[in-house]
Amino acid sequence: MSVRQLRALEIAVIVLLAAAPLYVGAFRITLLNYVGVYALAALGLVLLTGIGGMVSMGQAAFVGIAAYATAWATTVGGYSPWIGLVLALVLTALAAAAIGITTLRLGGHFLALSTVAWGLSIYYLFGNLTELGRFTGISGIPPVSIGAFSLMSSTRMFYLIWGVAIAALFLAHNLLDSREGRAMRVLRGGNTLTESLGIGAFRVKLITFVIAALLAALSGWLYAHLGRFVAPGPFDVNVGIDYLMMAMVGGATELLGAVVGSGLVTFLKNSIQDFLPLIAKGAAGQLEIVAFSVLFIIFLQYARSGIVPFLERWLPRPQPKLPAQARPLERRSKPAPSTPLLRVEGAVRRFGGLVAVDKVSFDLAAGEILGLIGPNGAGKSTMFNLLTGALHLDAGRIRFLDRQISGLAPRHIARAGIARTFQHVRIRPRMTLLDNVLLGTYPRTRAGFIAGALRLDRGEEARARQEALTQLARVGLGDRPFELAGNLPLGNQRLLEIARALAADPVLLVLDEPAAGLRRQEKQALAELLRTLRTEHMTILLVEHDMEFVMGLVDRIVVMNFGSKLCEGTPSQVRGDVRVQDAYLGSAA
Repeated sequence: MSVRQLRALEIAVIVLLAAAPLYVGAFRITLLNYVGVYALAALGLVLLTGIGGMVSMGQAAFVGIAAYATAWATTVGGYSPWIGLVLALVLTALAAAAIGITTLRLGGHFLALSTVAWGLSIYYLFGNLTELGRFTGISGIPPVSIGAFSLMSSTRMFYLIWGVAIAALFLAHNLLDSREGRAMRVLRGGNTLTESLGIGAFRVKLITFVIAALLAALSGWLYAHLGRFVAPGPFDVNVGIDYLMMAMVGGATELLGAVVGSGLVTFLKNSIQDFLPLIAKGAAGQLEIVAFSVLFIIFLQYARSGIVPFLERWLPRPQPKLPAQARPLERRSKPAPSTPLLRVEGAVRRFGGLVAVDKVSFDLAAGEILGLIGPNGAGKSTMFNLLTGALHLDAGRIRFLDRQISGLAPRHIARAGIARTFQHVRIRPRMTLLDNVLLGTYPRTRAGFIAGALRLDRGEEARARQEALTQLARVGLGDRPFELAGNLPLGNQRLLEIARALAADPVLLVLDEPAAGLRRQEKQALAELLRTLRTEHMTILLVEHDMEFVMGLVDRIVVMNFGSKLCEGTPSQVRGDVRVQDAYLGSAA
């Protein structure tokens, strides 16, 4: 399926939806209205949970904040619903920012549990404030009006609700196809990967959290003016779990999953409510949750990733066109060959009583390849993490380009010009090769969330894509930029990591055991690539176990053993050192 055919299908679906009042009864239109309202809240969870990896069961609380804000503004304050919308968005954004700052540093199930806690708190706050009608709620909310045109009927609200929902989907799609959208998508890879790319992980998490809350605010505003009555019940944690389930059922990694999941859950609940009284008179209410749970479990057995991803497996993937040529991104100035680049002075790192790195010092000049070797437990991986900011020094210092970087966060070290790969490959398997490499250009680009959502970043994006394609071709992967990264064999995944690092235009490339797990031919291809980079005066620090691979490649070697520097010299000097033979090379020397 081509991109043009996909666009035609999307337009056809929108036209069919717009014509729904012509062929669907009033009750079904009301259900569709609630599907659209719920889809906005679920869309926020797709971005937050499916894309960003942050599980939240408190989305209904943000829906409630917005609903109560507009209800109070229009009934007590007598303001227009449009003023109510502004108030709803502002209050929800402030609440989300405050909650996010205090909870988003939690990880895993602790974050999920915290969303339950503040979700319950906000629910009981609604029910105990006299100004908000306590548990009886607020009634008499006026309908939305556009000038003198009142959206009193369900049919008129239908077009507003779905207009907002489609616009939100469109903006979210644009955002995910931008610089900050890719930063959101890499969050699931963990803070270490995210920060190594020059991305502020907490900042992106917080903004994603606020965006999800703003989508919930739109949902709450529409909900209030659709039903024209609000009470605490629709905004408790159970409803928050329903929103999360809608996102999961539809496909939490796909934007369209929010609409599909909301539609399926809404219509399925309605069908169960109609059907159960026929077979279980008097007990239908109690059996409703049981029947729905059984259906949900059956669904999980066959489409665990959600309906949209399940159906996508049977549909041809759209084939995007290669971007047109664009002028390259600006490159940073590089130091002249042999210029002192990196200096490690008396580096010490302890883990309790274990000294993993003990007063290690060495220098690295621009344009050379330095190998850092040692047996298992020698401390070289710890040294690597100290250089890239993943760990902090207990003593000593590290200077890069005459600037002290010890103590800096990994994102600041990455922006300074140090790009790294990982011992265990860290790519985003469900992103294309092109998008994976585009992550490396993050520190070299500037477009923000609003520019991405509004497509104001296309010039910069074209330049970044040109850079990514150049680096893919540089490592031999330029013939398949739109293939999913998870489909690559290990050797090519390591090349992809290097391409991503090169896209950052680094001064120093730091490779953590790049030959680990590779077959002989893959090692030869990697070695040839690194030799090519040396001819281009790229400075490389290489941590590696494979001595055959290292000896024929590097200019100098630093050998570590038991956390200390054992010796330093050229490959031939190190190979002939008796201490190295005893500690590492053994009879192979």
